[in-house]
Amino acid sequence: MAVMRVNPNRMELMRLRGQLNVARRGHKLLKDKRDELMRQFISLVKRNQQLRLEVEKLLREYNREMVLARAVMPKQVIETALYSGYDNLILQARRKNLMSVQVPEFFVHDQTMLGDLPDDKMGKTGKAQMRHTTYIPYGFSGVSGELDFAILTLLKVLPVMIELASVEKTTQLLAGEIAKTRRRVNSLEHRMIPDLEDTIRSITMKMEENERANTTRLMKVKDLILEKEIRERRSRNEKLFWKN
Repeated sequence: MAVMRVNPNRMELMRLRGQLNVARRGHKLLKDKRDELMRQFISLVKRNQQLRLEVEKLLREYNREMVLARAVMPKQVIETALYSGYDNLILQARRKNLMSVQVPEFFVHDQTMLGDLPDDKMGKTGKAQMRHTTYIPYGFSGVSGELDFAILTLLKVLPVMIELASVEKTTQLLAGEIAKTRRRVNSLEHRMIPDLEDTIRSITMKMEENERANTTRLMKVKDLILEKEIRERRSRNEKLFWKN
């Protein structure tokens, strides 16, 4: 690993140790985030597969009923029935924060779908609308039951397809966030943290080497001072001896 070019002193050592502690905490948090994102991603992938199978099943039922309806009814009658008026469908969208990822959520509001709601959530207005609303937008006279089943199947598949779109988009966003988080984790684990550790180790070794050199230098100076004092003492003793 690469060693950073810094001055080998205590201030740099303390600064790098602080960066290393922050990098290790960030690495742990990012790993936990990656693991949770993977758990959410796997759950959404399973849900996505279930919704796809359900949509494919309902569309097969719709195609089968439409084929039977076209076999027993003229084309003009089917087109006239399908062009009949129908209540507007309201699709609401909002964003939800999922592990720091803004994912979409869709909600369908339609009078014909109020029957799927519990009584405590429908209210008086919803019950009144249910009494005056039918699932079929055309009259029953002159139309076969196969077309009725086809329209009812489409009503069932619509909210499932909307949920499938939301789940697929959420899965794509989570996949992108997982890749981004994995790159950050790998960068911290295989580059930044080892570089900081190697730099700290290098600075520590240089500081220890300088300390040993200073200790050796002080010991050498001490020996020189002692040697000088010994020479001076011997010189004084010799002078005293010759005087006496």
